[in-house]
Amino acid sequence: MQALSLHSLQRLLTIVTVAVIVRVIFVVGMTWVDYFPPNFASEFLLGRRDTFYGTYQWAFYVHILSGPCSLVAGLILMNDRLRQQWPQWHRLVGKTHVVCVLLLVSPSGLWMAAYNQSGIIAGLGFTALAIATAATVTMGWRSAVQRQFAQHQLWMQRSYVLLCSAVAIRVIGGVTTVAAWTSDWIYPISAWISWLVPLAIFEGLVRFRSPTAQ
Repeated sequence: MQALSLHSLQRLLTIVTVAVIVRVIFVVGMTWVDYFPPNFASEFLLGRRDTFYGTYQWAFYVHILSGPCSLVAGLILMNDRLRQQWPQWHRLVGKTHVVCVLLLVSPSGLWMAAYNQSGIIAGLGFTALAIATAATVTMGWRSAVQRQFAQHQLWMQRSYVLLCSAVAIRVIGGVTTVAAWTSDWIYPISAWISWLVPLAIFEGLVRFRSPTAQ
């Protein structure tokens, strides 16, 4: 009974998490009207008129287009039933996902981090996130090539947790807005906790399920 309850709780948490991710992807998609062409009265572009040009502009567009695609691909890849029934599609989507993250998501995020307007703390947080995301995806791809599928799954799950920082930081922003918390430190701190806390929780769950997991 206890095992059944735990399984039911995990299933419920998975459903809620997926629902939140899908909702954030939808919301991000709805904001694209503010970026094509750029609306400098919109929330994210407010005050960026003088800096929104050249390489930063292109990095921004690459990031907002490739980021949601990587989240959708990740949801597909994490589905055990789809992986077992259509392994060839899993491999195809997986290769596309790896290329998207390594060539688009991480480099554009790294470039944008250097030009963020929230200070060096936030910049370092986003820089570390971009590097960690690329590193975990690379390790996941390497494990798959070496046919170490258990390790492959763990590394790709880690990478998806990091990709979901985009979801977490919007949730944090929503909570702080509703709670009327105003501080110059909120966004810089969010740049770190949006991925460090979920990653720490994931690693704790991995160790709880299998103490010998690496």
